[in-house]
Amino acid sequence: MRRFAFACCSLLLFVSTANAEWLEASSDHFVIYSDQSEKSLRPFAERLELFHAVMAQVFQKQLTKPSPSNRVTIYVVSNAAEVRELARANNQYLAGVYFPRAGSTIALIPQLKGATSKLQLSPETILYHEYAHHFMAGMTVRAYPRWFVEGFAELFSGVRFRSGNIGLGMPANHRALELVNARRVPIRQLLTFDGSAGDSKSGYDAFYGESWALFHCLWFAPERAGQLKKYQDLLAQGDSALEAAEGAFGDLDTLENDVRAYWKRRLLSYLVIDRNTLMIGPINVSKLSPGAAEIMPIAMRSNIGVTQEEALALLPEAQRVAARYPDDAAVLAALAKAEFDAGNDDATIAAADRAIAIDPKQINASIQKGYALFHKVETGVFPTESWLDVRNQFAKANRIENDHPIPLVEFYLSYLAQGEQPTKNAIDGLAWAMQLAPFDSSVRWLVAQELISDNRLADAAQTLASLAYSPHRNENTDKALKLLKDVEARIAAARESSPK
Repeated sequence: MRRFAFACCSLLLFVSTANAEWLEASSDHFVIYSDQSEKSLRPFAERLELFHAVMAQVFQKQLTKPSPSNRVTIYVVSNAAEVRELARANNQYLAGVYFPRAGSTIALIPQLKGATSKLQLSPETILYHEYAHHFMAGMTVRAYPRWFVEGFAELFSGVRFRSGNIGLGMPANHRALELVNARRVPIRQLLTFDGSAGDSKSGYDAFYGESWALFHCLWFAPERAGQLKKYQDLLAQGDSALEAAEGAFGDLDTLENDVRAYWKRRLLSYLVIDRNTLMIGPINVSKLSPGAAEIMPIAMRSNIGVTQEEALALLPEAQRVAARYPDDAAVLAALAKAEFDAGNDDATIAAADRAIAIDPKQINASIQKGYALFHKVETGVFPTESWLDVRNQFAKANRIENDHPIPLVEFYLSYLAQGEQPTKNAIDGLAWAMQLAPFDSSVRWLVAQELISDNRLADAAQTLASLAYSPHRNENTDKALKLLKDVEARIAAARESSPK
C-alpha cells in the first residue's frame, strides 16, 4: 500500500515547470492543479462537476461526497509528451492517464484544449471515460463483462456542453476510423466476459469502437428497448455472459448486423439534459503559495509514484525548496514524502513533525509520519511494542479526516505486519476503506483475503469478481481471477456436499 511505482520523473522537466505560477481549482469531487490561467481552469472544473451531476441524475444515484483527500486529483501538464514520460508509456498516441488509488486517485492530462478534429480523441474525453469507470465503481460491486464496462465508459464520455443543456451519449467520432479500418471482433468473442482480452493475433482491433456501438444501440435504439436491463438481470441470476446475451438480445448474428447498420446511420440519438436541473457545489480557484508552487513539480512526480533511484534524484531539489520555505506546511509535507520515498525514515518524521506543528490538520504529513514509523518497527529499528505508536499515528490521521481510506488500511496492515489477528475495529475499518475507494485493487484484494479467512466465500467471490475483471488490469488481476475460480469451486463443492 505504501510504495507505489507508477511513473518516471525526468529532472529535465523542471526547466519548464519549476518557476510556473500554479493554480488550484477545488470542488466537491475534484482538485485540479494547473499552471494555466483561471480563465481556462474554472470552466474545466465546472464541466467536470457538471459531468458528475449528469451521471448522478441519469442513474438517480447521489453518491456520498468524498472526503477532501479522496477526490480525484488532476494534474494539467505541459503536453502529451510529458504525460507519457510521467506515466512511463511508450504509446505515442497516449494523451491522458488515470491511476485509481485509495486516497490518491490521480489523472494526468495535457494543457486544456479540445481535439484538433472530430476524429481525434481529446484528453478531456479520455478523462470523462475514466471518470465514468470511477463513477460506475461507486454505483455497484457487481462485475460486468468487459464490453459492457468499456461500452458504458465510451458512451458516457461522449458529452457536449452548451449554455442551456448538456448532450450525453454523443456519437464517438474518435472511434470512426477504428470501426472502419481496425480488425473486427466477432460478436461472440466481444460478448464473452473478458472480450478475449489478450487473444489478439494481429495488433490493434476495434474492441472499444464495437463496445461503444453495441452499448449505444442497446441504450438508444427503440427496437432494442429493455434488452440491456434484461441482460443485466440475467447476469445477476447467474447466466454466463453469452447465455445472458442470447437470452436478452436474441440471435447474435442478427445483433451483429444490426449494430453495424446502427453506427452507420447518419443521425444517432443522445440524451439532452437541462443545465438548470443540475446542482453543483462551489468551485474555488486559488493561487498556490510561492513555496507550494515551487515544489509542485516534485510533489506531482512523487504523488504519481517513483522508484528508489528516482526518489533519490528528486530529494535534493525537495530539500532545497524546503530550505527556502521552512514555514510552509505544504512544502514540508511534500518534503516528508520525498524523504520517505528515498528511504530516510528519521528525516521523514522530522519534516512531518515540522509540518504538523505549523498546521495540525496537515493530513499528508501525518500519513507520511505513520509510514515512517511503520517501516522502522517493521524492520526492527523500533521494538515490537512500538506497533502501538504506529496505530496511534494512523488513528490521529483518521481523526483529521475520518473518511480518508489510507489511515484505515494502514491501521489494519499494522496487525498483519505484527503477526497478529486484526481486531474487529481494524477489519471494519478496512471494509469501510473499500467502500470509500471501491476502485482500488490493493484494498479490494485485502478485503477478499479477510473474507476468505472468515469463510464468507460468497462475499469474497463478489469482491474478487470486479477485481478479476477490472478494466484496469494490474498485478492483482490475474491473481484475483485464479483465486476467484478457487473460491467458486469451494462454493460449488459445499453445495454438492450439503444435505439435499
